[in-house]
Amino acid sequence: MASAAGEDTVRASHILIKHEGSRRKASWKDPEGRVISATTRADAAARLGELRDQILSGRGSFADLAAQHSDCSSARRGGDLGTFGRRQMQKPFEDATYALKVGEISDIIDTESGVHIILRTA
Repeated sequence: MASAAGEDTVRASHILIKHEGSRRKASWKDPEGRVISATTRADAAARLGELRDQILSGRGSFADLAAQHSDCSSARRGGDLGTFGRRQMQKPFEDATYALKVGEISDIIDTESGVHIILRTA
């Protein structure tokens, strides 16, 4: 049976920028975590905001920018996280994804992993 919102699962892509407050301060781009540890949350959010602006203005595609800039290993898939259901992602990420319509991009979302923008794809 579907949830009250009528959806059991969603599909999304994201761009993650880690920062000094992230629970894991390493990524495929920064295995030692040197850059991440020196990045403030404000700097990470500002960088992510610039990427979001590029996508919304048509100056860059979500997938291309995710591949270049995301600290998540999903970067190699253009940020695609595949399909997921309730309670499979951190709560702020899940809530933001379910609140989006297909094709919409979120504002900046904070989780224990860092800051994200999310593109709901299904």
